[in-house]
Amino acid sequence: MWEQIQANRRKSVVLVFASALLLAALGWALGEYFGGRGFGPYGIGFALIVWGIMTLVAWFQGDQVLLAVAGAKKIQKSDLPMLFNVVEEMTLASGLPKMPDVYVIDDPAPNAFAAGRRPDTAAVAVTSGLLKSLNRDELQGVIAHEMAHVKNRDVQLMLFAGVLAGAIVMLAEVGLRGMWFGGGRSRSRRDSGSDGSGIFAVLAIVLMILAPILAQLIYFAISRKREYLADASAAAFTRYPEGLASALEKIAASPRKLASANSATAPMYIINPLKRTKKMAANATGTHPPIDERVKVLRAMSGASFADYEASFRQVTGKKGVVPGSALADEEAGSAPRTRTEAPEDPLQRERARQVDDLFYKDKGWQRIACPCGTTLKLPPDFEARLARCPKCGREHPAG
Repeated sequence: MWEQIQANRRKSVVLVFASALLLAALGWALGEYFGGRGFGPYGIGFALIVWGIMTLVAWFQGDQVLLAVAGAKKIQKSDLPMLFNVVEEMTLASGLPKMPDVYVIDDPAPNAFAAGRRPDTAAVAVTSGLLKSLNRDELQGVIAHEMAHVKNRDVQLMLFAGVLAGAIVMLAEVGLRGMWFGGGRSRSRRDSGSDGSGIFAVLAIVLMILAPILAQLIYFAISRKREYLADASAAAFTRYPEGLASALEKIAASPRKLASANSATAPMYIINPLKRTKKMAANATGTHPPIDERVKVLRAMSGASFADYEASFRQVTGKKGVVPGSALADEEAGSAPRTRTEAPEDPLQRERARQVDDLFYKDKGWQRIACPCGTTLKLPPDFEARLARCPKCGREHPAG
C-alpha cells in the first residue's frame, strides 16, 4: 500500500502550495480592490500570513480542532469495553504501530470518522447512534474502514484539505462582506481615475466568488477514491465484506442528520452526514461515492482480498481499479472470507446501548441508583425529591 501512502503525501504537498497560490491570488485581488492600484502585494502578504497560520494549525492541532468541532469525548476502556476490543483487533489486523485514541460523539445519527496527522497520533470517533444501531460485525467493518484511512494517510490529506479550504472560504467571505459594507468608498476611489481599476474590481469580485467554489471542488474530488480503497482494506482486515456492507446500508437508511457536521468536516465521515440518500450521485460536489455502488462492490466479492475487491469493483462499476499495485503484489494468498450470515443477532447490543447511555448520563450529571430488584434508577441533575421510588418493586432510595 506504499503507493497510496506516497501518493497522499504528494497530494498533501501539492494541496498546500496550490491553496497558497489560490490564497495569494485572492489576497492580491482584495488588495487591489480595497487598497487601490498597487496594493495587491500587501493583500498577498496578508493572505500568505493567513495561509501560514492555518497550515501550522492543521499540522499541530488540526485533529484536535476536528474532534472539538464534532463534540467528541475521549473515553477509556472501562467506559465501553467492547468498542475498545474492536479497535484493538483492527489495530492488529491493519498493522498500525499504535492503537488510536477512541472518542464517542453524543449524537443519535450513526456515523464515524478518523483523524490524526500520523498513525501514532491518530484517533477514531464514532457516534452513540452508531454504537446503538450496529451489531459487532458491522461495527468491526466501520472501525476497519477508519483504520484504513489512518494507515493510508488519508486523514493527513483530508486534514490539510479541510483546513486550507476553510481558510480560502473565510478570506473570500471577509472580502465579500467588506465589499458589501464599504463598496461606496471603494467605488468613488476607483471612479476618480481612468487607470483601468474597474478591471481589477471585476477580477476581484470574480476571484472572491470562484475561489471558495474551486477550493470546495478540489476538497470533494480528492475524498472519493479513497473511500473505495478504505472499503477494500476493511474487507481485507475483517475477512468479512458483508459486515461493512450491512453497516453502510444501516447508516445510509437512518433519517437522522448529524448535528455537528458541516461542509468542511463532511468528507471526513464514512458516509456524508449532510445528505441522507443511498443513491446520491457521485458528481463534482459529492464528498463520497454512491452508497448503493459501494455496497454492491462489497457484496459481489468472491473473497476478502484486495484482488477480490479489485475484480468486483471493475465488474460492478465498469471502471478501472482503485487498488494500488503494491497492495496486490504484497498480498498473502489464502484470504477466504468468513461465511455470510443473515442479520446476525448480537446478544450484547442492548447492553452496549445501555453502556453508551450511562456514559453520557454520567457526563451530564445524572445519578444512577442500583435497586436490589435489578432495576437501575437514573435521576436527572435537577431531581429535587429526597427519595426516589423504584418503578418495578416500589422500594424507595435516598436521592442526592
